[in-house]
Amino acid sequence: MQHTLRLASADDDGWQCAIYASTRADELALTGWSAAQCESFVRQQHQAQQQHYRRHFPASCCQLILVDGAVAGRLWVDRRDDRLHVLDIALLPAFRNLGLGTRCLQALADEAATTGRDVSIQVEIHNPARRLYERLGFIAEGEPQGLHQPMRWHRAARVAEECLP
Repeated sequence: MQHTLRLASADDDGWQCAIYASTRADELALTGWSAAQCESFVRQQHQAQQQHYRRHFPASCCQLILVDGAVAGRLWVDRRDDRLHVLDIALLPAFRNLGLGTRCLQALADEAATTGRDVSIQVEIHNPARRLYERLGFIAEGEPQGLHQPMRWHRAARVAEECLP
């Protein structure tokens, strides 16, 4: 499955909200709320997340992940001097468990290695995607911060692997 990335625009807010909603669907199914309540909550949380990322990571870049021209998810990255920090990577349910997230993260690791940087991410402690990050060589950094565990992929680890016979 080949993918491309396209810079997200204001016209993509509907897609962005749908992607965000898909990440909260299981949690919201447990609330007993009406569909309208869930939709209102998701929209409010989506807007809060967007505002937070723009305020605290003004140089970050949000891209839609496309497969055959169809929106499959999003990748939001803050490219810093020392590392690429993943603010968010999320795929719509139809595109999960197909290796797409792996390819997106491997491409980031390749970019980081080429530019002499690491890759970092904050992962919810109980997020099943944490196993993916660990398989790709991300390691926990320090203690969890609330519900999130900082993780980092170190460029030096890849350089060491490439030097092995």
